[in-house]
Amino acid sequence: MITAIVSITVESDQIPEVAQKIANTEEVSKVYSVTGDVDLIAEVRVREHEELADVIAGTISKVPGVVSTTTNIAFRTYSSDDLDAAFDLGAVN
Repeated sequence: MITAIVSITVESDQIPEVAQKIANTEEVSKVYSVTGDVDLIAEVRVREHEELADVIAGTISKVPGVVSTTTNIAFRTYSSDDLDAAFDLGAVN
C-alpha cells in the first residue's frame, strides 16, 4: 500500500465543505484541518503509484475551493511502538 500525505491550500471560506468532499473520496483515509502554511492535510492510500494522479490531480485538485496541493509520498511508517523499540537499549531496571 502506498501512502501519500497531501497538503492542501483552500479558499478560506470553504474549508469545512472542501474537507468533507475530500474525506468522502474512497482513497482518502483521513483529512485534518491544520494550522500553518496549508489549510488541510489528507492521507491518501492507493495500491499503485499511477493511482495517485487519479486521486490527487483528478479528484482532490478539482474540488471547488482547492487552490493548490503538495504531495509527499511516505517511504516507511513508524508508530510510537516502533520508535520505542528502536531506542530501547535493553536496560534492565
